[in-house]
Amino acid sequence: MTYPTAESREIAAPAEKVWGMVSDLPRMGEWSPENSGGTWAKGAAGPATGAVFRGRNRSGVRRWSTTATVTDCEPGKAFEIAITTGPLPVANWRYEFEDTAEGCRVTESWDDHRSAITRAVGRTLGVHDATHAKSEMAATLANLAQAAEG
Repeated sequence: MTYPTAESREIAAPAEKVWGMVSDLPRMGEWSPENSGGTWAKGAAGPATGAVFRGRNRSGVRRWSTTATVTDCEPGKAFEIAITTGPLPVANWRYEFEDTAEGCRVTESWDDHRSAITRAVGRTLGVHDATHAKSEMAATLANLAQAAEG
């Protein structure tokens, strides 16, 4: 169920290990150029379908928070979060993992759920379109590979 805006990367590490890194949302700031981490919320202590996470983000001097709800949580196979800001849907971020001879292929994909008004207001935080998402995904996957292979 990969979304249309996607990037893939081969990582020389087992899918279970890389899935564990991606699904450890408080650590996402180590791989993502925009997310700076956050905390599990509403009684969640880790990744599980329905678990809620309060994320912190930054782009230059701009800072903002979002809420992530885990919508798919299959160890070693898939991890997806639905992002909202207040009651407004923002996007879904999905990671899919496929075993390869050298480790795994990770595909990160993004689906924008913002209305035209929400996109316009959000521009104060920078442009967040498909081109931006692909650039962020490539950087995230490169950082993830470096950490997993290191």
